[in-house]
Order: sequence, then C-alpha cells, then structure tokens
Amino acid sequence: MTTTMTANDHETLPSSALESLLTKLLAILRVTQRPEGTSNARNKQDLLQAIQAFREALNHARDLAIALPGGELLVEEQDEVIAMLERLRAKKQLQLQNFSDKVIDTKAAGYSVPQYASGHGTAGQDAQMEVDSNASTPA
Repeated sequence: MTTTMTANDHETLPSSALESLLTKLLAILRVTQRPEGTSNARNKQDLLQAIQAFREALNHARDLAIALPGGELLVEEQDEVIAMLERLRAKKQLQLQNFSDKVIDTKAAGYSVPQYASGHGTAGQDAQMEVDSNASTPA
C-alpha cells in the first residue's frame, strides 16, 4: 500500500490509521464472538492472525503519533510550551491594544495619516494595513 503525503500530513494523524485500528479490533471481536468460541484450531489460528494484524496497526499508529511535531515531549513539557505560547499571545494582544490606543489618540489630537505615494485609497484605508505576524514574532 502506497500513500502520498502532503505538507499537512506531518502535522496531523491520518484518520486511516485510526480506522485501521477499529477494523482490526472488530476482526478480533468477530472471531471471539463465534458460536463455537476459540476452542477449535481454525478459530485459534484466525484469532492469532487478527491479534497480530491489530498489533501491527497499533505499532504503525504509535509510530505516526510519535512522528507528530511535539510528540517527543512529555506532557509536562507540552504544558510548559502551551503556557509560554499563551503568555506570548497575551503580550502580543497587549502590544496590539497599545498600538491601537496610540492610533486613536493621534486621530483625536487632530493628526492626519498621510497618503502613500501610490495614491491608492484614502488615508484611512491605507492606515488599516495588515501586519505580518511572522515579522513581529521573536526568533
């Protein structure tokens, strides 16, 4: 079986891996739920094959989960990273609010925003520019 991976495949666990686990588990349950149970050789062999297939699928899913970004971190380390990112977000929101307050203060004081040399749009439209978050994030 060959699979084509996209850029996003490295960031998410493929649902096919989880679906494969479910189908393998159902195969085990079907063998164990047969009327004659697992007492005869054929059912024992079927159960052994189903369990082996489930183990292989489980190992594959585990390998995929470990390969996810951050999968090598312990839960405590993940919590630290999350807390750091939340602090960074709060700081950025505060910076944005302070910047926004300064823009409002300059408008209230009667300062006008100059138009760009390109002549596109009004001063108000040009003042509403989009800031690249990558450019303002520390390395």
